[in-house]
Amino acid sequence: MKILALDTATEACSVALNLDGEIVEHFELLPRRHSRELLAMIENLLKQQNVTLGELDALAFGRGPGAFTGLRVATAMVQGLAFSVEKPVVEVSTLRALAQEGLRVHHSDAVLTAIDARMGEVYWGAFRAKDGLMYPVIDEVVIAPEKVIQPEGEGQWLGMGTGWQFRDQLSAEVINCFPEAYPRAADIAILAAADFKEGLAVPAERARPVYLRDKVALKKSER
Repeated sequence: MKILALDTATEACSVALNLDGEIVEHFELLPRRHSRELLAMIENLLKQQNVTLGELDALAFGRGPGAFTGLRVATAMVQGLAFSVEKPVVEVSTLRALAQEGLRVHHSDAVLTAIDARMGEVYWGAFRAKDGLMYPVIDEVVIAPEKVIQPEGEGQWLGMGTGWQFRDQLSAEVINCFPEAYPRAADIAILAAADFKEGLAVPAERARPVYLRDKVALKKSER
């Protein structure tokens, strides 16, 4: 199975190929440069691995939550590429990708994910591992740090994501946290392969971002 994954939901920009379970990734921090750099990153990765778009089984992207502009960039890119070769698209939660990184890198089977959502809020999720993949145990929300929900149950939680820079405000207990962690295309590629096998891919025209929030910024009267 061959899957191309991409993510531009945060300051990070990454692309990855899942080639029958072997993951190859290009990851960079590129604030406000996603739209200029993403296509070149994709083309270079495909060329390096001697893979064409037509040889892919599917494409995948980080569907959010995350920055509005970044999510629109990723959605437009994955739709355009998928349309061009008539391939399906797998939508992967950026919070779930962060949780998968917590499992892959830190070997934690219980992860609380938080991405800085600005305006005094975080995008929040909780995930547990099953058969090497992370699955949500609560609904993803955008919420004030002091109001976050920590699921009940035994076990120790790991914190992943830029929202953990507000650890002192987050009403959740973790054994450790990594506020420098970003969603990565490598983990999207891993999750997308499993979702594709489960029949969860959609036609390119149905691929949609998930914002969780309707407003981009506070009005002057709300600041």
